[in-house]
Amino acid sequence: MSFITENLDIAMFLVLAAALLRGYPVTFTLAGVATIFAGLGAVLGAFDTALLGALSQRLFGIMTNQVLIAIPLFVFMGIVLERSRLAEELLEEMGRLFGTRRGGLAVSVVVVGTLLAASTGIVGATVITMALIALPAMLRNGYSKRLAAGTVCTAGTLGQIIPPSTLLIILSEVMSSAYQQAQFEQGKFSVETISVGQTFSAALLPGLVLVALYIFYILALAWLRPERAPAMPRDVTEPVSTRQLLRVLLPPIFLIVAVLGSIVGGVATPTEAASVGAVGALLLATYRRDEDGRSASLLAIAALAGIVVLASSTSIRLQRSDADIGVWMLAAVGAGLVAVVAWGIWRAIRHAAREGYLGVINTRTMSVSSMIFGTIIGASVFSLVFRGLGGDKRIEHLVEAMPGGATGALVFVMVLIFLLGFILDFVEISVILLPIVVPALIVMGHDPIWLAVLIAINLQTSFLTPPFGFSLFYLRGAAPPEITTGDIYRGVIPFIALQAIGVSLIWLLPGIATWLPAVMFGR
Repeated sequence: MSFITENLDIAMFLVLAAALLRGYPVTFTLAGVATIFAGLGAVLGAFDTALLGALSQRLFGIMTNQVLIAIPLFVFMGIVLERSRLAEELLEEMGRLFGTRRGGLAVSVVVVGTLLAASTGIVGATVITMALIALPAMLRNGYSKRLAAGTVCTAGTLGQIIPPSTLLIILSEVMSSAYQQAQFEQGKFSVETISVGQTFSAALLPGLVLVALYIFYILALAWLRPERAPAMPRDVTEPVSTRQLLRVLLPPIFLIVAVLGSIVGGVATPTEAASVGAVGALLLATYRRDEDGRSASLLAIAALAGIVVLASSTSIRLQRSDADIGVWMLAAVGAGLVAVVAWGIWRAIRHAAREGYLGVINTRTMSVSSMIFGTIIGASVFSLVFRGLGGDKRIEHLVEAMPGGATGALVFVMVLIFLLGFILDFVEISVILLPIVVPALIVMGHDPIWLAVLIAINLQTSFLTPPFGFSLFYLRGAAPPEITTGDIYRGVIPFIALQAIGVSLIWLLPGIATWLPAVMFGR
């Protein structure tokens, strides 16, 4: 009996893995397995049921977390931009710009994936959109099925590493908690935290390094094996004018500057920046879909940009005793800009409701957000019981006992995350495994910001790893019939290798991840 009670934590993890492989819903599986083993542990005297009293506080903390509140807003922003046909127009224009060069269509897919990643961060929407538009064009022009499938799949996953992204928001919260726990274990009670802005700035350059690796691979393959990535005939492509290019490039650039710039620059919190992005996306969608109301949408977009500029350059506090006429004038200007934006939002909502796509946007936003928060809540229940059974101490001792010291422990954790990526989603890995292993790694001396970027790229790879990579499922559902599952699996293998090279570069050159946060935040 003592053997059973001492190994309930191992049995709990194995039962969870088996249930997930059987295809049971993740949220209910996490909470259900935790409940069963909590009861079993209480009966056997291995679990103190008083720990469950902390569950309500945990759940309340999740639902009121100011950082996590940004997730539904970012999801809304991505879905609205998907409905606005922004991706389609970007792909069309970039295809014309690069298509006459060998490998140019594939390069245009990577470039568009980068822009969409920095403005929406929704992997599924990006993969499906590019699969429906770019994949048939690449096949018509003689591209290798494997290269075409691998490029579309990989470009879509950039939304997980290039900020703003849901992964980085969740990872920032997890790493911040782990960092505080590690400092407590070291006897430091005046603790530091990790902000979303620091995580975003740390992930920006590594994300661009991955983009450069993808483009280099595509161009090298096109040069060595031109039959796999031929150029489009010049007589079938129309030249792209500067006006056309700016028309499709300015909207995503506007959102990138408004959202990412305000977070990294410290002007706005993630939730505030996400709300700006959601409003901006709604106005841009209305500008593209409502021809009669374009001037009103454009005016509201300009007013929104004015609010961002005003907030970044001034601080209006009317309650101060020394508030002069200039402060009151700025307040009046701000109020006027807010009124214009509110008017634009009202028109946008009316148009969306009239056209019938407002309900679709809201339903999908609620569905995706509920899935994410449900998984986080289920994982919180699981981790509480797992810790109560002593599982966290077992894993900490395992990490600390790895040969090679701090480096060996990090290699072990990175390999474990990579292997779990074959069967688990990034949310599950982030909220189940990382809170257990990361504090031990930080105590061993690893920089938490650098560690967050390494883990983020590793988790991004989970979208590509067969058989359960989500991007593979998205592409399989939207790909033409001539693209087989084998083509998709074999097509992503070179890009998985490039992911490994990217992790190695950041490991060997930590400054890629730590330089920008040091410049902007003093780390």
